[in-house]
Amino acid sequence: MILELFTPIINSRLHLANDPHIPPLRDVIRRYELFARKSLGQHFLLDGNITDKIAHYAGDLEGINVIEIGSGPGGLTRSLLKTKATCVYAVEKDERCIAAIKELQDVYGERLIIIAKDALKFSIPENVAAPRAIIANLPYNIGTPLLFNWLDDIARDPKAYNFLTLMFQKEVAERLFAERDTSGYGRLAVMTQWLCDVEHGFDLPANAFTPPPKVTSSVVILTPLAKPRYPAEKDALEATLAAAFGQRRKMLRSALSTISNKAESWLVAANIDPTRRAETLSIEEFCALARLLGDYRA
Repeated sequence: MILELFTPIINSRLHLANDPHIPPLRDVIRRYELFARKSLGQHFLLDGNITDKIAHYAGDLEGINVIEIGSGPGGLTRSLLKTKATCVYAVEKDERCIAAIKELQDVYGERLIIIAKDALKFSIPENVAAPRAIIANLPYNIGTPLLFNWLDDIARDPKAYNFLTLMFQKEVAERLFAERDTSGYGRLAVMTQWLCDVEHGFDLPANAFTPPPKVTSSVVILTPLAKPRYPAEKDALEATLAAAFGQRRKMLRSALSTISNKAESWLVAANIDPTRRAETLSIEEFCALARLLGDYRA
């Protein structure tokens, strides 16, 4: 359901715009000339009702270190700082935006920690103490690579994150919870659902952003499982998925021949018909194949 943009959220707190110590967000944007840069995948979310909803959507943040990726001018940052989160880590590489959100440090002090780095090169578990959660309006051009990085963290340590509340393009978000036998089902769906419970939160129309993108956006909540849904080695599972979905229109006996010269025997050993295609396999079946990969790899 598309969020009604001008309906205040339940139990919404006083907006920071009303705090005399913090200038209105649009004034900050004008002063720092924060026009969104297409090269950085920037689409700013400025409506306080919406950013409050995102900040509160997954539940109570008390005692949690929250990591925000791509803070931009600080709209969501302001909402996160109003929660009971222990600290908010704002990861941002755009120097203009860093200067803008530094103004928030004058009010919140050490509760706001600005990380002036490329998020793709920043290891959250190595730099932020647990318990931790990621809440972010992700830059469109790096959302998927970032998620794969965080899935790596979860595979190493299921307690790496309490949860992840993430905004993607709707088309990408739908791939996270896609079911088999659908066009969106692929490597991203299998890896995400293997490690996490996935909940579709809500959608946002293009006009919620400045500038408006050409697509609808979706908020999803990922809750890491205590252990992967089915036993498998991550590297073996990723290799299996890459081969299977790399040629998804082909039968599995052909698609998997890129990593095994015994592909048909491998599939038979896993009780999978070699003439099936990748999108028809369940996560459990992919994990069964991954467990056998070493015995049948070329």
